[in-house]
Amino acid sequence: MLQKKVCVLGPTGVGKTSLVKQYVEGIFSDKYLTSIGVKVDKKLVETDVPVQLMIWDLEGVDKFCGFNPRHLRGASGMLIVCDHTRYSSLAEALEILFLAKQHSDIPAILAINKTDLPVSQTWDPSILASHQHQFEHLIETSAKTGESVERMFTLMAKLVST
Repeated sequence: MLQKKVCVLGPTGVGKTSLVKQYVEGIFSDKYLTSIGVKVDKKLVETDVPVQLMIWDLEGVDKFCGFNPRHLRGASGMLIVCDHTRYSSLAEALEILFLAKQHSDIPAILAINKTDLPVSQTWDPSILASHQHQFEHLIETSAKTGESVERMFTLMAKLVST
């Protein structure tokens, strides 16, 4: 069995912890609690080779809490999360990816989360299209409904096990 570290990164309030809780525990809570520091969860993923994912749920990156490259040490992959309802979170997620790639060239998946909610502002598809090549996969998810959450982590397990 392989054991691989995966970092979950993104701006504050995009649903990083909710995605991890939905995947690991199968639960969703409407309560919003800001993550502080790092919380590590484990889950065994059955792929061609069983992979124990060590999922590092990192606190949100914003103007008060900058990106800490030390968290990427030893990581095999990263999941960058943005919020479907908050267009500005895509630009923030792309900035986080840029900062992370300066310290580590590990594969990244972009999760566009909260697809169960209506969009308040139309996304400019050209911006997403111009950066899509920087990600191995782009997945629309909902931590609330569970949409594509399992699939996203399975794709990550396959990416990091090769």
